[in-house]
Amino acid sequence: MSGHSKWHNIQAKKGKSDAQRGKIFTKIGREIAVIVKQGGADPVSNPKLRDVIAKAKQNNMPNDSIERSIKKAAGELSGVNYESCTYEGYGQGGSAVIVECLTDNKNRTAGDVRHTFDKFGGSLGSNGCVSYLFQRKGIVEIEKNDSVNTDDLMMLALDLGAVDFVEYDDYCEVITEANAHTAVSEALTKEGYNVLNAETTLIPDSYINLDDEKVLKFTKMIDALDDLDDVQQVYHNVNLPEEE
Repeated sequence: MSGHSKWHNIQAKKGKSDAQRGKIFTKIGREIAVIVKQGGADPVSNPKLRDVIAKAKQNNMPNDSIERSIKKAAGELSGVNYESCTYEGYGQGGSAVIVECLTDNKNRTAGDVRHTFDKFGGSLGSNGCVSYLFQRKGIVEIEKNDSVNTDDLMMLALDLGAVDFVEYDDYCEVITEANAHTAVSEALTKEGYNVLNAETTLIPDSYINLDDEKVLKFTKMIDALDDLDDVQQVYHNVNLPEEE
């Protein structure tokens, strides 16, 4: 668990229970709703919608659920209007945590996030208290298989403007500037690579290490934040052990 690869964290949880799958679908549905309202319901002209549809399909979200979310946001069906809000705070050992939410009730969300920080020994801070420790980047996740030569993939990604390349056991992560991930994703797809996910993310400038006891408590706080219905993304700067 790298701290910035949110897609990888979701994949690790995928399939554990119907309840967790339902939460993932809810989060993706809200993301679709906001993106459609911002850029329209046509994935051809709305690249952000293309990205989130790809993420939905990778997480086995049913096509009818995807289409229903799009129609709700486009006004064809009754739906809820969601607002984005971001909270910043501190976890164990002074670690930095950023929580991005989509909500129909900011007071409820703020209370839930604050309670979760407090419960696990963290503290909610003011806007800007830790965000300066992160940079917004794009990430493109590429499936590794027998036909993928990672050296060739890395060189192609760098030629396309990627700023970094990270190889994991079952996928590669191409890191781009914040607004370049869609173009890089589309170019890699045309070259025959299987793009698992493409989105913007927050990457910390550096990571910190915590002792085992603090890591355990910190992980519980991050998991509890992730489980809140209104929370879309949780970013932090702690080195955590890879999930089995």
